[in-house]
Amino acid sequence: MVLIGALLLTYAVAMAPTTTFGGREDGQSDRLAKAEPGPPPRPAAELFPPAGKAFIGVMTDKGPHDFAALDTFTAAAKHQPQVMLFSSWWASDTFDRTLFDRISGRGMLPVLAWEPWDNKLDEAARKKGLPTREIDRIRSNQPNYRLSRITGGDFDPYLRSWAEGIKSLGYPVGIRLAHEMNGDWYPWSEASNANRPGEYVKAWRHVHDVFRAAGATNVIWVWSPNARWDDSAPKLSGLYPGDGYVDWVGLSGYYGIGVYTDYRSFDEIVGPTITEIRTFTSKPMVITETGASDAKGRKAEWITETFRVLPRYKDIIGLIWFEVDKELDWRIVSSPAVAKAFAQGAAAPRYDFSWSPSVLPRKELEK
Repeated sequence: MVLIGALLLTYAVAMAPTTTFGGREDGQSDRLAKAEPGPPPRPAAELFPPAGKAFIGVMTDKGPHDFAALDTFTAAAKHQPQVMLFSSWWASDTFDRTLFDRISGRGMLPVLAWEPWDNKLDEAARKKGLPTREIDRIRSNQPNYRLSRITGGDFDPYLRSWAEGIKSLGYPVGIRLAHEMNGDWYPWSEASNANRPGEYVKAWRHVHDVFRAAGATNVIWVWSPNARWDDSAPKLSGLYPGDGYVDWVGLSGYYGIGVYTDYRSFDEIVGPTITEIRTFTSKPMVITETGASDAKGRKAEWITETFRVLPRYKDIIGLIWFEVDKELDWRIVSSPAVAKAFAQGAAAPRYDFSWSPSVLPRKELEK
């Protein structure tokens, strides 16, 4: 009997389920753990602009301070711009959240043209009716805004105040810092204001690093030279801060001013500079300023041709129109024929999408 009991006890122990400290069978626990569904995968973030699309943006004289010109442009273009570019000057402007929120509230990505200078010198020179090159000389000579002072930290408290403000927005913001640096008409150009070669890149990286240290990771950094006007223009590679400091490369190019007074197509104006830029970076490109005058009566024709060739530039993800009557009338509302040409171009499906604060900026070109 003792032997039989021992055998039965051994059998019971061998066949009984082992348990975890939670009291469940080990085998069952493993099977259940494998069967239990995990959290659903997060959907891929929507990118701006979407694949195969390009945005149309606008810059007006008063920007978010007064939307009257924006409304007129939108009605003429029969298109809701997805981006608004506006200017701010270090000598006079402090961070104002209202301006960014007004733009985003209209369904547009705010892009700040952030300019380290005192623009009042420029305004005063223009009121005197001085020649263009004399105005350039006056406004570019501002020792208080030399590049070495930016790199040296003289403006760091000011930079941090903007970094903290933009960080608090919680949605993406473009910063086109110190644009058209390859000219000689601004005090941040290496060709003016007693600046030296290499100082532009150092100043750009310093500003970028102040924002990064503040945690302002919602910035789209937009590096934006002027379209090459002749062979005397400096090489752009020496002015490029590097892909680690730039998200979009921009470009300013107009028809009907300076060396472009005679008719020159969009291809002729921007093509050589784009080719040059592509030798050192493949970052997405935005035409950050463009417009056309009607001095030769071919403004509508130029706009039509521009919209026709734009799809060939797969690396251009957006175009910002300079809707301002300044020096010349660049606006699309300058005539019904011009407005019609722009509206027809903007009606293409590739521009039909919207911006929202939740989308992420496309920082790499489509594969």
